[in-house]
Amino acid sequence: MIAKDLITDEIPPLTHADTGEVALRWMDEFKVSHLPVLKNGNFVGLISESDILDKMDLEETLDVLFDHLPRPYVLDTAHIYEVLYKVSEHKISVVPVLDKLEKYVGCTSVHDILSMVASTGSIKEHGAILVLEVNQIDYSLAQIAQIVESNNARILSSYIMSSPDSTKLEVTLKINKTELDSIIRTFERYDYVISASYQKSDFNDDIQDRYDSLLNFLKM
Repeated sequence: MIAKDLITDEIPPLTHADTGEVALRWMDEFKVSHLPVLKNGNFVGLISESDILDKMDLEETLDVLFDHLPRPYVLDTAHIYEVLYKVSEHKISVVPVLDKLEKYVGCTSVHDILSMVASTGSIKEHGAILVLEVNQIDYSLAQIAQIVESNNARILSSYIMSSPDSTKLEVTLKINKTELDSIIRTFERYDYVISASYQKSDFNDDIQDRYDSLLNFLKM
């Protein structure tokens, strides 16, 4: 999935001629804390609620209130992971999307990204979660997948977390089985450290409740 597939029509951009008051009103209306600003149709930057509130005269236009604005954005061909990284890197609630000529084509929001991930990802699939602790030098997704598949199961999704001050990786697996006992025993035979497991007995009802709560929140 790429950025152009995430663009929403529900959040319009501001223009340089809009006032600080208008910007704050739109942010409140669309439940975001950032909005893109255009000048003559060109993207000039992303404005934040906190930046506006720091100004004294909110009746002034944005080009009077601000000499320059930060310009975080992604290209419309950017993968969803790059979009998520941009959100994390800049702590923004809205991500402007530009084409290869840097022409503004729209924006997406954290709300839209989470909605898309929740509705299309492995979150919806039945299964259980297994968390492994692995030395960086020993990490092999191929071997991990082979162990899972040797137990007539498959990995629905995986992600890795690392710390700059550690040589360990935390590998989280979503597996299409609700009981992991045989898979855990196999990993242990290969000397893998099991950090945590969430399976049928202690997981499914809770994760379903969490998933339902997330969807209800996103529909608000």
